[in-house]
Amino acid sequence: MGEEKKEQGLLSKERTLDPITELGSALIESGKGRVHVLTIVGQIEGHQVLPSDSKSTKYEHVMPLLAMVEESDEVDGLLVLLNTMGGDIEAGLAIAELISGMSKPTVSLVLGGGHSIGVPLAVSTKRSFIAPSAAMTIHPVRMNGLIIGVPQTFYYFERIQERIVQFVTANSGVKREDFTHLMLQTDQLASDVGSVIYGEEAVQLGLIDQMGGLADALDCLHELIAKQKREKQAPNQ
Repeated sequence: MGEEKKEQGLLSKERTLDPITELGSALIESGKGRVHVLTIVGQIEGHQVLPSDSKSTKYEHVMPLLAMVEESDEVDGLLVLLNTMGGDIEAGLAIAELISGMSKPTVSLVLGGGHSIGVPLAVSTKRSFIAPSAAMTIHPVRMNGLIIGVPQTFYYFERIQERIVQFVTANSGVKREDFTHLMLQTDQLASDVGSVIYGEEAVQLGLIDQMGGLADALDCLHELIAKQKREKQAPNQ
């Protein structure tokens, strides 16, 4: 009987997901508050499973995790670390919508790259940062595989692209005409339409709030956390 219980205990430990290695997340506790760190790396995986040798962020892991962060009394704010090549549009937008709809303080930091659908993810937080060396690729919607050449297909592409433009312009300071221009440029990418911008340019365009590193992003998040705590403690007027 004792051996069976011991074996069941070992099995339960094996089935427990390690937050850092399996979900790319961690909880930082300090005197300033509790911060949940979420990393979005590699390719955003959608309904199709990517090869096992590909770095990916799975939306079925991230979405319930974000709901937990929003509802938990043990978490004061969310820090999103981004280094992604993009990926599934609907999965990426779903994650971005969840982050933008959170009531808790949220801050993003683009490191390396925040390409393609990584752009909406980068601007979905209440405050966004980008490292000086980080890059962001902005391009029109693309689709792999069989495409039926009928007007309805192009109308579908246009509507998806409009959803992305609306989200980015609503959650950042970039002007719609500037973002559309970057998306449709033909002289920057060798085999595609679009643009690659780097840290300083992203800030100048209003796409990202400011340049900085990890310390800057954490300082900003702690300020937002402290502000929210003060507002909650303030007596009703």
